[in-house]
Amino acid sequence: MRKRLALLLLSIFMLNSFAWADYGQFHGHAEYDNELNKTSEELFTGKTEMLDKRDIIEMTVSQVLDASFSLEGDEFFAEVTSDVIGDKGVIIPKGTVAHGTIIQTKEAKRLGRNGYMDLSFDYLTTPDGRDIPIEGKMTTRLHPIKEAAKIVATDIGYTAGGGVIGGLFAMQALGLEAAIASQGYTVAGGAALGGAVGLGMALYRKGKNVLIAPGDEIKVKILSGVELPVYRDEALLKKEIKHPGLDIRIANIIYEKDPFGEVNTVTLSLCISNMSKKTFSGMDLALMNDYNNIYNPSIFGDTRLLFSQLKPGDRFAGKISFSVNNVKQSYWLVVNDRKTNRPIVKISLDNAYKNVSQDVKKRNAKINKKKTNYYKEDDPFEI
Repeated sequence: MRKRLALLLLSIFMLNSFAWADYGQFHGHAEYDNELNKTSEELFTGKTEMLDKRDIIEMTVSQVLDASFSLEGDEFFAEVTSDVIGDKGVIIPKGTVAHGTIIQTKEAKRLGRNGYMDLSFDYLTTPDGRDIPIEGKMTTRLHPIKEAAKIVATDIGYTAGGGVIGGLFAMQALGLEAAIASQGYTVAGGAALGGAVGLGMALYRKGKNVLIAPGDEIKVKILSGVELPVYRDEALLKKEIKHPGLDIRIANIIYEKDPFGEVNTVTLSLCISNMSKKTFSGMDLALMNDYNNIYNPSIFGDTRLLFSQLKPGDRFAGKISFSVNNVKQSYWLVVNDRKTNRPIVKISLDNAYKNVSQDVKKRNAKINKKKTNYYKEDDPFEI
C-alpha cells in the first residue's frame, strides 16, 4: 500500500513538473526588465558608499570549474548571492552577475599535494544594467604552512596505521606464544614492515583535484576600492503577480536540513485567504528560480497544506516546504492555474525575506554555514 501511494505521489509530481517545463520552455522570466528604463533618481538615494579594499562578496558560479580540465584563461560568470550592504544601504544587490577568469590551475600531485585554482574578477553587471569595474580574486589554495601540516598529519596517519596493522597481522599469523618467546620481536618486526608499507602508501598518495560546482559558495576578496551609489529599498523590490481575491502572504522563511543532513529545504509560513472563484490545493504551489526551474512541494515537511483543498471563501495558515538546489538563490512562490498551466500568482521570496526577523536571518545564516570544501573525492592511489 505504501509503495502504491509513493508511486501515485511521484506520478503527480512528475506530471506537474512536465506542465511547468512546458511553460518555462516558451515563456522567458526576467524580473528586472523595467529596471533598465528607470532613472537614477528612481534607482538610487543620491548617496554613495565605498566598496572597500579587502571587502568580501559572496557568490556562486554558473558552471563547473574543474582544475583537471578547466584551462587558464577560461572565462566564467558568477552570481552575487547576498546583498552587499554599506552603512547607508545596499550598494551591490543580490543577483548581480560577476565576470571572472581562471588565471591559474594545478592538478593534484603525488605526496598528497592537492590541486588548486586561482580566479580573478574584473567587472560586475548589476540587475539595472550597469557595468562596475572591480578587482577581485579567489583562490582554493591553502597557506603553504597549513598545506604542509595537513600533508604531514595525513602521512603520519598512513604510517602509524600501517604499523598497527602490521603488528596485529604478526600477532595473528605467528601467535601470542611466538611473540612471547621472541620477546616481542615478531610483533615489532611486523609493525616495522607495516610502517614501511604505510610510508610507501603515503609517498605514493595522490592529492585531490579542485571542483567548484554551481551552488558552491565562493568568497571573492576585493583588491581595490570603488565608490558606488546606494540603492533605494523600493527599487530593489521585484515585480510580483497578484490574482484578484487570492491573498497569499509569506510570514516567515526558514532554511532546513533534509533527511540526509543537507541544507537544501526552504520552509515557508503562509497565510492564505481565498476570496477568488478558484479552488486550488498545495500541489498547485511551487517555487521557481531565475532560470525557470520548478521545485514542487516536499513530502518531508509539513504536508497539511500539500493535501488540502482551498475552496472559495477558505482561509489557511500553515507551512509548506520545498527542496531546492541552493537556498540562497532567488525564488518566486507561484500558484499554477490548472486549466491553463500558467501561474496566476508569483510572489518574490527576496521581497518577503526583507521582512523576516533578524533572529531568523541569523539562524538561517548559521545553519547554512558550512566548511568550504572544493575538493572532489578521487582514488588517492589512482595512477
